[in-house]
Amino acid sequence: MKRPVVGIPCDIKLFHAFPFHAVGEKYITALTSGAGALPWLIPSLGDDALLDETLGWLDGILLPGSPSNIQPHLYGGAPSRAGMLHDPGRDASTLPLVVRAVERGLPVLGICRGAQEVNVALGGELYQHVQDEPGYFDHRESSDAPLERQYGPAHHVNLTPGGWLAEWAGSERIEVNSLHQQGVKRLAPGLVVEGVAEDGLVEAFRMDAARGFLLALQWHPEWQYWNNPVSTAIFRAFGDACRSHRDKRLE
Repeated sequence: MKRPVVGIPCDIKLFHAFPFHAVGEKYITALTSGAGALPWLIPSLGDDALLDETLGWLDGILLPGSPSNIQPHLYGGAPSRAGMLHDPGRDASTLPLVVRAVERGLPVLGICRGAQEVNVALGGELYQHVQDEPGYFDHRESSDAPLERQYGPAHHVNLTPGGWLAEWAGSERIEVNSLHQQGVKRLAPGLVVEGVAEDGLVEAFRMDAARGFLLALQWHPEWQYWNNPVSTAIFRAFGDACRSHRDKRLE
């Protein structure tokens, strides 16, 4: 039986003044080994016809994290501070991609920026600088620390009783990494909280009554997923949903 094919939209990065479409290897590894899927990189060209044609033979979408942030005008936010990194090409591709994937019942897994894309695409809002909001922690990593420390456990998340994550974790409290400064301000209609940080920030959500699998996480489960039982369960469940979609597509 062929592996399910999962699309990953690319970042656009400049190398020697030339734009390259790129995806971090850790996401590809988690898909191939953790979800048992075949990754397919989607160029961020903002081409609706390309997206529609691509979605016709995909079995899932993984929206990865990125150093860039969604342009705030796309969710009614104030203009960005100087120095904030944006990727208009990715925005122009991922936001319509989320809507089309939901309409088709395609399994979706959003991670960090990808989770924020799900929320914005479906009508939600974001905090641009969580650390500046009263009552919230600083959720950013120490950029000068070794990667193992940056992606190490940072805080606890309280999981919704009876939710997907609580069932997979066998617990209502887990510890996660934290490498972001933007986060959910207002959850989009139809989305349901799966977990919140100790300061109350939404850290995980899914779609209510979705025709397929849609889960979004503010942390990074792809980082050495094999060392974390909850991360392993997340990618296994996503892979199972993609295989189910593949089987229906091939009927």
